[in-house]
Amino acid sequence: MRHSIRRQMMVVFVGLIVFILVIIFAVNSGFLEEYYILHKQADLTGTYTVLEKAVANENIDTDSVIEKLTHQTERTNISAVVMKTDGTIIFSTVRDKDSPLYLKLLAYMFDKNKDTGKILESTDSYQIYKTRDFMTQIDYLEMWGALSDNTIFVMRSPLESIRESADLANKFLVYMGMFAVILGSVLVSYFSRKITEPIKELVGLSQRMENLDFEARYTSGGDNEIGVLGQNFNAMSSRLERTISELKGVNNQLQADIEEKEKLEDMRNEFLGNVSHELKTPIALIQGYAEGLKEGVSDDSESREFYCDVIMDEANKMNQMVRNLLTLNQLEFGAQDLEFGHFDIVGMIQGVIASCEILIQQAEASVDFIADEKVYVWADEFKTEQVIRNYLTNAIHHVENEKRIEVRVISKEEIVRVTVFNSGRPIPEEDLGKLWDKFYKVDKAHTREYGGNGIGLSIVKAIMDSFHQQYGVNNFENGVEFWFELDREASTKNSLKNIKK
Repeated sequence: MRHSIRRQMMVVFVGLIVFILVIIFAVNSGFLEEYYILHKQADLTGTYTVLEKAVANENIDTDSVIEKLTHQTERTNISAVVMKTDGTIIFSTVRDKDSPLYLKLLAYMFDKNKDTGKILESTDSYQIYKTRDFMTQIDYLEMWGALSDNTIFVMRSPLESIRESADLANKFLVYMGMFAVILGSVLVSYFSRKITEPIKELVGLSQRMENLDFEARYTSGGDNEIGVLGQNFNAMSSRLERTISELKGVNNQLQADIEEKEKLEDMRNEFLGNVSHELKTPIALIQGYAEGLKEGVSDDSESREFYCDVIMDEANKMNQMVRNLLTLNQLEFGAQDLEFGHFDIVGMIQGVIASCEILIQQAEASVDFIADEKVYVWADEFKTEQVIRNYLTNAIHHVENEKRIEVRVISKEEIVRVTVFNSGRPIPEEDLGKLWDKFYKVDKAHTREYGGNGIGLSIVKAIMDSFHQQYGVNNFENGVEFWFELDREASTKNSLKNIKK
């Protein structure tokens, strides 16, 4: 990252180290000598104080005082000569009387050296100069003056050593500075990584959470602020995951409710349209024939009887359609209880075939029933009979060609399949999936002819769905076969009695 915290930390800390080193270098170069001069001035005045005290106590020439002065001058790197006015040397750090220090003392005594240097401090008793030796070209701090007993003295300390020390210190500072920068960079890099790696992990975690990936978890741990932040991230991620899951569930349920409402609305509109359409024709016929009777269109009894038969037939069709609609509505909305029981389906089919014998004769059809002597199944007996009756009457109304109907009961290990075949024309492929819809008719004219209204197969669908069993239709070259399946034994899904859909 261009503006990463790690890079910023390295720049800040390394820059701080370099800045401190530069400041130390500048101070060392510009102010160390001044500080040293002030320190040396204090050493010179301290030595003067010792001399003045010894003079006041009149013991300046004793061994103890001489030893003390020697120690003081050696410690402070001061050369000193103390002389009485008669030329007697009281104290000297140099042994040679031809030493430049003696010459300096004589020059100060005869006022020959006062203007050769810079006066740093001046009192009634002494003066301190910063001067350069013309022979050695070395700078010194020199102090000369007189004690309270008129004893004269001169002291000096070289300044060249401090310059050498400053140069040496600056060189040492450069080397140590380079080492400090390198070491500081390594340490800052290491510790910044310790800080930034958890932060980078949190950044990646936040990006994954932005993309709704709540499986991400902070794993670096730690008891510091970043560790606590990571734990809070984990808790927030878990809570967001649960919340979004709940919202998705609610949203899905809401969507399902909306779709169900739209579906129910479509079904209601479709139902009203279909019912209106189905009732329009019989109502028109009833109204027309009733008006004909009222107006005396035909006076003979045979015509009046025909008009009445038509009215009664159309009223019967309307009544049958209403009953079928009520039955279908109860099935679809679970208003009817299912009474599961163990019964012989072969005997039931035989009874349904016998009850439809008149319809079979009118259609001039033959029925072949192929089954074992007895086959027991688990199902609602009344509703199973409705399915068989709907399949059989549907086959009777559509039987053609050789006018053959074949009913089979096929026993398998766990289920029983019942098939009803009628010879005739196959159903068009585009109509197969719509057969189970309410009011759907493949051949509307033919269906109207025998009084059908397209509800029978919808009732079959609703019953078999309530059984949770398979059903369907198969096309053959010479006819159509409808089928359904039932359990041979009681199962967990439909063997209990009095179960609602």
